[in-house]
Amino acid sequence: MENILDKTLFHIGGARVTPETLIEFVVILVAAYVLARLARRLIANRFMPHRLTMGVRYALARFTSYFILLLGIAAALGQLGVSMTAFAAFGAALGVGLGFGLQDIAKNFVSGLILLIERPIQVGDRIELGSVSGDVVEIRTRATVIRTNDDVHLIIPNSKFIAETVTNRSFGHPRVRYRIPIGVGYGSDPRVVEQALLEAARGVDGVLPEPPPSVLFQEFGESALTFELLCWTSKMLHRPGAFHSELNFAIHAALKARGIEIPFPQRDLHIRSAEGLEPYWRSAEARKMQKPEGEEAP
Repeated sequence: MENILDKTLFHIGGARVTPETLIEFVVILVAAYVLARLARRLIANRFMPHRLTMGVRYALARFTSYFILLLGIAAALGQLGVSMTAFAAFGAALGVGLGFGLQDIAKNFVSGLILLIERPIQVGDRIELGSVSGDVVEIRTRATVIRTNDDVHLIIPNSKFIAETVTNRSFGHPRVRYRIPIGVGYGSDPRVVEQALLEAARGVDGVLPEPPPSVLFQEFGESALTFELLCWTSKMLHRPGAFHSELNFAIHAALKARGIEIPFPQRDLHIRSAEGLEPYWRSAEARKMQKPEGEEAP
């Protein structure tokens, strides 16, 4: 057995590679991979949860796992007899290959590192990117996972978050103001409408008392007086659709209780001239005259 394990398979530079060194190489890589995953989970889930936000713990966990993997790869290559000089030369060759053939992968990897270092978005943030809106679930090496309110997971390349404008509703502090437009009939008292809208906002769970809700009287529209209800929330930050719906229900109930009409667009048609229509109504009258008594004209 010793002779088999010590048998020379090939040479790397001046180092002799045997089955024993290959087994040690694989064991070190597997151990580094397992240790990196374990460290990432421990740091992300249990490392100072009361002092560090989820986004900070996640970034630390990712960098720690990358560092352990790099150490494991270096140790495994050293076990094979590969020197650091050869390893550096291999890294330079790999960089050239990435530059020519794997530009997108390299770009997304570097973008992922930037996201983890600068933290413009973090795990748990509510973001909007183009037509996509959802919560950040995971920032991976190549892409970021976004979960929408329909429980659909979207895999978006990291470079998108660097090159395009991202709306982060959780950045800085988890609080955002929503605007609800509403139109009422022209016979309504604006001050009564204001009281109704404020009462509706205060009755909705999730509306913050500070800053308090407010109402703007925007304009005299074509068929309605237009107002806008502004209210802040942090509890419903990740459910904007449900929050809008609850506010609309409350607004409708408050306006209805006060007899305030919510108008719909109306148009009056005035015919200034019947020129060109005379043949049609004369033909209709003629058919009506020709019908037997008791029957209606079609």
